[in-house]
Amino acid sequence: TATGVCVLRRDTVHEGSQLLLSACLSCDGCLSEEESLKISQQSLEEVERVLALNKKCDVSKHKVLVASICPQSLPFFAVKFGLDITEAAHKLCGFLKTLGVQFVFDTTLAAGFSILESQREFIQRYRRRHHDSHALPMFTSSCPGWIRYSERVLGSLVTPHICTARSPQQVMGCLVKKYFSKQQKLSPEKVYHVLVAPCFDKKLEAVREEFYNSLLETRDVDCVLTSGEIYCLMEQRKVSVEELDSVPLDHVLGEAGDVALVRHEGRGSEGFLEHVFKHAAKELFGLDVHEITYKHLRNRDFQEVTLERDGETLLQFAAVYGFRNIQTLVHRMRKGRVPYQLVEVLSCPGGCLSGRGQAESEAGGKVDKVLIQQMEEAYSSLPIRLPEVNPALHTLYQEWLQGQDSQQASTLLHTQYRNQSHTQPPHMQW
Repeated sequence: TATGVCVLRRDTVHEGSQLLLSACLSCDGCLSEEESLKISQQSLEEVERVLALNKKCDVSKHKVLVASICPQSLPFFAVKFGLDITEAAHKLCGFLKTLGVQFVFDTTLAAGFSILESQREFIQRYRRRHHDSHALPMFTSSCPGWIRYSERVLGSLVTPHICTARSPQQVMGCLVKKYFSKQQKLSPEKVYHVLVAPCFDKKLEAVREEFYNSLLETRDVDCVLTSGEIYCLMEQRKVSVEELDSVPLDHVLGEAGDVALVRHEGRGSEGFLEHVFKHAAKELFGLDVHEITYKHLRNRDFQEVTLERDGETLLQFAAVYGFRNIQTLVHRMRKGRVPYQLVEVLSCPGGCLSGRGQAESEAGGKVDKVLIQQMEEAYSSLPIRLPEVNPALHTLYQEWLQGQDSQQASTLLHTQYRNQSHTQPPHMQW
């Protein structure tokens, strides 16, 4: 499609007119007309339309623009700007505020919620594994390409196994529309929330119906723009990075002072596997794991992590990235040969830093490997902070959600996945 959201984007393989599963994003190879329309509205033009209306209409009808930046997008700007991540983030914030964006956040806080909720859900699933055949393996839920493929093609084979914790994007959407807007004494529909992401598929996630408030006619995330789209806008406007003000990011909690940029563990995709692995080792077996050793299987994008004690395997997790590896995983699952309790699944080879919204070469169509390596180096330079020790998360669990075990936390931090298609397209080869 014109939005770049459809198929033939990742590890594309052609054989005449046929399409291998490894080249497919999702169900039947295309988007519905309704989806295409919704996604077409997630564009720079739509953001500029909202900004233009703010200039023309009565103040009472203004929308407050809020931008949230994924931590995987910041390395892209760091490399493009030739700056370290923190300074690049400040320059990007300065640019967004020149456009008319009033608040700029980093989504690491939201990812912390996703990680903590995923940890809790894994423990619950593990403890009921003997009487619930759908409890394990648990599949991560942060990648919308994987989720769409699961719902549209794999169906009941996989959907009951998907972790119900909302992705960092949608937790951030909920945080902005249901907490921050209230703190600002604004109705959610008065806030226009833009999210900057490395991946086009995040546009699809934003338009899911469960993230839409029909009463107020507002979405948790109104518009997803890729890192590349933002950078193109800067180029179109001939913006000089040197001339941009360096503006610190804002705090969701409204605190003064600079936001210290940190990252979570893992290879650049929030590290769900590592966080859940270490938490489960401690919670279930009383073992402290400080370093995780990955064992490469088929390739760099199919790896295993194992916890052993006295020769006994206690936990076995896997990281599976890219549709070629997902295809292998699905084959094994159909045959009942998946030994893992948790699988971190991402549809982009290399993970989120390699999202096609920022990692394609300027010629288009191919991944820029040099750029990806530079982004990985930039991302790894950020200090690691565990979500468990983030005081802002503890504050929000109490002030916003009335505790970790509350109904509010269950409702706002979780969602459900469902079967949406029942037949495999005839052109798809296994």
